[in-house]
Amino acid sequence: MARTAVIGGNWKMNLDFEAAMELASGLRNRLGSHRGAASIVFPAFPYLRPVSKRLSECNISVGAQDLHVEAKGAFTGAVSATMIKSIGVTHVLVGHSERRAVFGDDDALVARKLTVALDAGLVPTLCIGETQSERESGDTFAVLQRQLDSALRAHTAAALDSLIVAYEPVWAIGTGLTATPEQAQEVHAWVRAHVSALLGPSFADALPIQYGGSVKPTNAAALLAQPDIDGALVGGASLKAESFTEIVRAA
Repeated sequence: MARTAVIGGNWKMNLDFEAAMELASGLRNRLGSHRGAASIVFPAFPYLRPVSKRLSECNISVGAQDLHVEAKGAFTGAVSATMIKSIGVTHVLVGHSERRAVFGDDDALVARKLTVALDAGLVPTLCIGETQSERESGDTFAVLQRQLDSALRAHTAAALDSLIVAYEPVWAIGTGLTATPEQAQEVHAWVRAHVSALLGPSFADALPIQYGGSVKPTNAAALLAQPDIDGALVGGASLKAESFTEIVRAA
């Protein structure tokens, strides 16, 4: 079935305030009235409110890069789902590989964050992916199964209605390496089949599954042409309005 492509731009810990607002303005000018692929940007926490206001009257959604599992309390430096929702932000990343590897978010914590995001009415992008050593040892599908089962098994298909999944091979994030379209399609087809077994074929058929990992204007079209790749989660190329726009238009 036809699925709406979703292109996400993860700004990570980049840009000062002036540059972030300039980027938001550039995206508004280029994509504000775009009617094709859906697009989401994920600025750093300090920029969420002003970027959201800058993009409030165009077809670009805004998401947070992470959230804390508690609603409030003595958690210095943390940001809750309630806080994110209260400033008009609609989306959130959950389980990005950098959160897993750098900050120690294990499968159990990622599952809790997904639950919190859903309960708050945020649209979650669940990130999954294997490291280079896991791929070389033939464990790609075992790793993805563990990540998916842990995050999804506590929920019904109805509760997960807004879910987006992003497959990001960790070895391709920020390295310049990219899975070939055929490699990416193989994994995306497996993910869809596994989600079908968990939550039913109707849910799996409608689920947007993004590819992430050094996506650029030069490789986006070939990746997005694959039948089970429904968009992209973009890192470095999302920091320039021109390149992000090219990727959105390629979808």
